Formats: sequence, structure tokens, C-alpha cells
Amino acid sequence: MNHLSLIIKREYLTKVRNKSFIIMTFLSPMIMIGLIALVAYLSQINNNQNRNISILDETGLFNTVFADSEHIKYTFLNDISLDNAKELVNSKEEYGLLYIKKSNDSIQPYEDAKFYSEDSPSLTIISSLEDKIEKKLTDLKLVQDGVDIEKIKSSRTYITIGQESFEGQKTSKIDSYLKLAFGGAAGYLLFMFIIIYGNMIMRSVIEEKTSRIIEVIISSVKPIQLMMGKIIGTSLAGVTQFVIWVILGGVMVFVVSAIFGIDLMQIQSPQQEMIQQAMASSDAQNQAQEFMTAFLNLPILNLCVAFLFFFLGGFLLYSSLYAAIGAAVDSETDTQQFMMPIIMPLVLAVYVGVFTVIEDPHGTVSTVFSFIPFTSPVVMLMRIPFGVPIWQQILSFTLLVGTFVFTVWFAAKIYRVGILMYGKKPSYKELFKWLKY
Repeated sequence: MNHLSLIIKREYLTKVRNKSFIIMTFLSPMIMIGLIALVAYLSQINNNQNRNISILDETGLFNTVFADSEHIKYTFLNDISLDNAKELVNSKEEYGLLYIKKSNDSIQPYEDAKFYSEDSPSLTIISSLEDKIEKKLTDLKLVQDGVDIEKIKSSRTYITIGQESFEGQKTSKIDSYLKLAFGGAAGYLLFMFIIIYGNMIMRSVIEEKTSRIIEVIISSVKPIQLMMGKIIGTSLAGVTQFVIWVILGGVMVFVVSAIFGIDLMQIQSPQQEMIQQAMASSDAQNQAQEFMTAFLNLPILNLCVAFLFFFLGGFLLYSSLYAAIGAAVDSETDTQQFMMPIIMPLVLAVYVGVFTVIEDPHGTVSTVFSFIPFTSPVVMLMRIPFGVPIWQQILSFTLLVGTFVFTVWFAAKIYRVGILMYGKKPSYKELFKWLKY
């Protein structure tokens, strides 16, 4: 394999010096941050919009229920008919009119409450109005039934169930959320990396094959050396591009926030009022401490080492298949018939991780799929934050490496024949014939 290092260097330099590669390396994070900043800016404008809501309450029960907030102002209308109220609110171009009709059963006027507006109202605002009315009516119903509301409020108890292992290690719900975030990010990152740079390897093989450069190269280099060189060289170029994206993206987030005053967190705040209320509760005061404890409880070293090995193993496994497909066809259009068997295990791994590992990380389904080499890079990375025995990780990685070696042999068989085949779209039957050559 004395030519392998030269092939890796050639593939790496060819990729990083490509004009489109350089442009997209710097343009992609700019476009992404720009879109996020635009959505955050529009969300910020929407959240900062002042809304005036008029209330026509014929029951007289809700005078103290609706209190003004930072962006919502309530105005009570008295001694006015509904038609006049709607005309008044519409002429003032206010956000809407809440009408509570007086009914025979003043404790349950649910069907007699309506909201009139020019445009469709916000679901968050409607839900907030409903909550206020429901709470007031519930209290009135309790008073009507002879229940002392103050005693109920004083006797109300909140409890958080503590979690602790049999060895005495304390955890909490935040631990589970944090583990889920780490595992999900690792699995999703591997999935996207395989899709993006696996296709890059496949296109590279197709380009050299169609340009007939491969006939010259193959005269002095073994096919397996050429395939491995392409995989490793393209992978290094991908890692370089990803590192630049992370650094440039971080810098641009800081610049956008500092210079333009756009809070990028606004994009995540459609329920901002509910979050603020939750943070104001007494239970939320210790969340920062719980978060730090949960972070320290994570197997950080295990996560880093496992991420490195499973990430590389999974990427190399799928990259060899992408290279074999590129060698078997003459154009990217012809690859569609071979892509489904490669994509399906990845999609299955993501679904298993999202819908099974989250609920039961040590269950039979999660455990089995974390040992299957085509799904283990994603599923095992999502399981490890929840605590996986080292022997299971080693066994899973051993199976992954063994499958990679077999896949390289399998792909090399196709590669050594396919790179010299032109003008014919191969079938699965012909691919199996190539394995005998």
C-alpha cells in the first residue's frame, strides 16, 4: 500500500482546492446563519407586537382575571351592545373582541364565550384566554359547592421523584433530557455526514470513470488502494469543511447577535410566556444546579471515545458501499436503483433511536439494533449516554469493524470490475457475477 498516502493526498487536495468546495465551505454557514437570523428577527418582531384586546363581559365575573402583560393590553367595555362593540373594536383596528355572554348557568358559559377578530387569532393567545376563564370558573364552582379555595391552595403539594441507581448515583429528569440531546445530536450528525460525503465519494468515482482518467490511474495502482484512498481523502476534506463550518458559524452567531441586536433564541419562543412562567416558579430556581449535576453525570470520556470510533467505523462502512455504487454506474442518475438498500438501514437506525432508545434504551429492540453493524453507529451512540456496559460497546464495535472489512472486500470486487465498465447499466445479478472475478 505504498501508493495509498499519495492517493489520499491527491484526493484531499483536489477536493479542498475545488472552487465550488471553497465557495460552499464559506457560503453555506453564511446562508444558514442568515436564514436563522431572518426567522429570529421576524419572530422577534411578532413577539414584540403590541396587541389590544377588548372584553365585553356580560356576566361581570372576570373583571380581575385579565391583567395586562408586556405586549397585551385588555380593555373592558361596559353598557354597550355586542354589535356596537364589534363595530368599535373594528374601527379602532384592535386585535380582537372577547365576548362572554350572560347565561342561565353563570358558572358554565363555555359555549357562550366568543372571540371576534379581523384575522385568525394566535393559538397561544386563544389558549391563554381559555386558561384564564377556565381557572376563574373552576374557582367559582368550588365556592358554589362550599369548598374553601384557600385551603385547597395551601394544601396543594408538588413533588419531584428522585432518581438513584442501586450504586447510589443520583440522577433526575434533566439527566434524561441531556442524554437524549447528546445521543440524538451524535446520531443525527453521523447520518448527515454519511449522506453528504458518501455522495461526494460516489460522484468522485463517477467523474473519473466517465472522463477515462481511471484507465491511466489503474495501470499503476491497485483498485482497493484507489478506493480506500478516495474514501479517506474525501473524508478528511469533509472533516476540514465541517470544522470550518463550526468555527465560522460560531463567529457569525456572535457577530449577528452583537452588531444587529437579533436574539437568535427568538426562533424557539412561540410559547415564551409559558416558559417565563415556568422559570418564575419555585421549582425552577434549582434548574441550573441540576443541569450542571446532570452534565457531570454524563460519561464524557466514554462519549468522546465511542463517538470517534463509531463515527469513523460507520462512515467508512457506508463510504465503501458508495464507492462501489459509483464504480458500477456511468452517471449519477443510474445510482437510484442501488441507493435504497443503503439509505434504508440509516433511516431505520434513526427511527429506532428516536422511537425506541428514548423510551427504553436498554430494551431488547434497542440492544439488538445497537449490535447490527449497519444500524449500530447511530443506535449505539444514542444508547451510550444512558449507560452501556463497556463489553457491549467493544462487541458492537468489533462487529462493525468485521463488517467493514467484509464490505471493503465486497466493494473492492465490484470496484475493480466496475471502474472499467462503460455504456451499460448493471443489474443486481451482474453485480453478483462480478464478485466471482
